[in-house]
Amino acid sequence: MNWKRLWLTALVVFIAGLITNFIIHWVILGGYYSRPDVAAAFRPLAQMNSYWWVMFITWAVFSFFFTFIFAKGYEGRGLGEGIRYGIIITFFYYYVAAFDQFVSYPIPYGLAWIWIIAGFIQALIFGILAALIYKPKSAPAAA
Repeated sequence: MNWKRLWLTALVVFIAGLITNFIIHWVILGGYYSRPDVAAAFRPLAQMNSYWWVMFITWAVFSFFFTFIFAKGYEGRGLGEGIRYGIIITFFYYYVAAFDQFVSYPIPYGLAWIWIIAGFIQALIFGILAALIYKPKSAPAAA
């Protein structure tokens, strides 16, 4: 395993996660989240902001393990491998997480699907980044 490339890839995925989360949850969905039927399911904004550091840590952990699992299964098939991995992660993580939250909290059913679609886009971006950046250590040349 190429640990230098793994850490670089994880860092890039982490940054991409922060950027895409901001775009998805603040720019695109910010107004939707302020609707009374949706806002009732969440903590008040000031309280959420006080826990922002927790999300920072969870995204760091997600980014590392997203990249680690990609590296463990690396097949060297280019962008297609990253896209396939993004699709797998969508169902493994985003689909499950969104519907578990729908069951646990009074969010609209449609919001679960919005989160899945947004997660799918994120996972594709992350998978493509992983495919572009991560490369295993070169095997020594045979004598």
